[in-house]
Amino acid sequence: MFAIDSLLVKIALIGVIGIGAQWIAWRTGRPAIALMLIAGILAGPVLGLIHPEQDFGALREPFIKLAVAVILFEGGLTLKFRELRHAGVAVFMLVFVGVPVGWALGTAAAYYGAGLPLEIAALFGGIMVVTGPTVVVPLLRTLNITPRVKHMLKWEAIVNDPIGALLAVGIYAYITHGGAQANSVAIVTDVVAASLLATLIGGGAAFALTSAFVRGWIPEYLKAPVLLTTVIAAFVCADLIMHETGLITVTVMGVVMANRETDSSHMLMRFKEDLTVLLVSGVFIILSATLDWTVVTNFQARFVIFLVLLLFVVRPLTIMLALLFTRIPFRERLFVAWIAPRGIVAAAVTGLFALRLSDYGVPGAEALVPLSFAVVIATIFAHGFTAQPFARWLGLDRGKGDGVLFVGANAWAIAFARFVKDQGRDVLIADTSPLALRQARRAGLPVHHGDILDETHDDHLDMGQYQQLIAATDNDAYNALVCSELAPEVGHGRVSRIVGEARPGSQRRGRVLTLAGTPIEEQLDRLQAGWTFSRTKITEKFPYADYVARMKATGGDSLAVVRASGDLAVFSVQHRPGVDAGDTIWSFVPPDDPQARMEAREAS
Repeated sequence: MFAIDSLLVKIALIGVIGIGAQWIAWRTGRPAIALMLIAGILAGPVLGLIHPEQDFGALREPFIKLAVAVILFEGGLTLKFRELRHAGVAVFMLVFVGVPVGWALGTAAAYYGAGLPLEIAALFGGIMVVTGPTVVVPLLRTLNITPRVKHMLKWEAIVNDPIGALLAVGIYAYITHGGAQANSVAIVTDVVAASLLATLIGGGAAFALTSAFVRGWIPEYLKAPVLLTTVIAAFVCADLIMHETGLITVTVMGVVMANRETDSSHMLMRFKEDLTVLLVSGVFIILSATLDWTVVTNFQARFVIFLVLLLFVVRPLTIMLALLFTRIPFRERLFVAWIAPRGIVAAAVTGLFALRLSDYGVPGAEALVPLSFAVVIATIFAHGFTAQPFARWLGLDRGKGDGVLFVGANAWAIAFARFVKDQGRDVLIADTSPLALRQARRAGLPVHHGDILDETHDDHLDMGQYQQLIAATDNDAYNALVCSELAPEVGHGRVSRIVGEARPGSQRRGRVLTLAGTPIEEQLDRLQAGWTFSRTKITEKFPYADYVARMKATGGDSLAVVRASGDLAVFSVQHRPGVDAGDTIWSFVPPDDPQARMEAREAS
């Protein structure tokens, strides 16, 4: 074991470890939450590189609380009311039926399974109704499942987070005010009143901010800092009224802002997403590094019974009862019943109340911290590593999206889309003109009528299905706008555009399709002249160098390469993807090339 004395070095180390774990998760396809948990345990109790309690002292708890507040606010920003069109009843049942049922069953499991005193069991059972966006959202990011299931899990995680904390606040007040001798009505009244006030603070702050943004009272360069400062100020203000009510404030604030128009909503969303990734990484490393051997030795064998009950009885029974009278298919209920990882809020709130109850001299409080860490570790590993196989087994996993989305329904895009469809890939042509889409429909291609940038169409377009987006309208500015707006969601390497005239353009506005940057007018003329789309398999006998020589001789355009793994990459002015033996190249070739005609016939 060795220690690093400099706090500055440790802060940098936390960032490197957290983001490094997320990067490894992205590269390997493993759940990020599990890898961050492992990394924090290795950095903390195993190697002794980080000792959060010693390193940060009294700052550790405020930092975690503020980080959770920002994370919950960002989660609220993703909750659009239009998502409830298909999952609204289910979300309502998960909150208003699932929470009390889950609390009752969780309390019983903690009392009979873990052997906790009834009052402590009730407090812990209240905390266990949370799942949390810090663990659910990263998990959902790795899954390609139906939007309805995603909406249910996301809404439940974000909405139930402050509810679970408030249940713990109420039980804590009941315990510290004398238990059976406490005035339960007064406690409930205080909690409800504080919650309503917190809701008003969050809603009021959101309305004030959005109004100021729309009226231009805040300059662009100050919008993100003002937003972050307001979130923290509103959280602290509500938390001063009653502990943990600030979680309600930031959640409501996020939801209100998500459903009100602001001129800079996309920019603010990206800022919050980037900040949240950093905060989730840092907080997860700090919390898992806090786990020391004293906590581990306090773990008792009877806690295993509670974990088994929580995973296989409490959660499944809660979801099945909550969704009993809904039209949600059974396989979707079953998936939601299994996915319930606990994270930052569960661990942080439990640790906070365990400390307060221990100081108050309540027996059984010392068991809360090891039990909460056991729940976090068990649920993250159990749900993180089984979510994708379970979704696949239930038939909910739609697999890795390999489709191509074309924006613009001109003749060349329609012909290319037909070719792509013939290769066994999903395609979609989006356009604002119903007349232009008529030709695509006649060609048997799926279409989307509307502006792809219009947020009202988000429910109809799942961008996760598409591996590449090609903006192929005759409007240069619109093609560039589509690429710049959708690149953060799809990936900068997965958006490309066709230009109206031969000029390279900027990388940030999307890669210009084909190595020569052939403009759309020329491609349409070539199509009219009889050019066709073809595919060429690169082998050891016919290497890529021979293919390049053929393209130079015929003047054809290389469009994309399909890897042996199935990944699709486009050729562009800015980027020539590597090509190996076993890959297949799609190209656009003139009609006077016999070899190209033969390949086109083989492809069709």
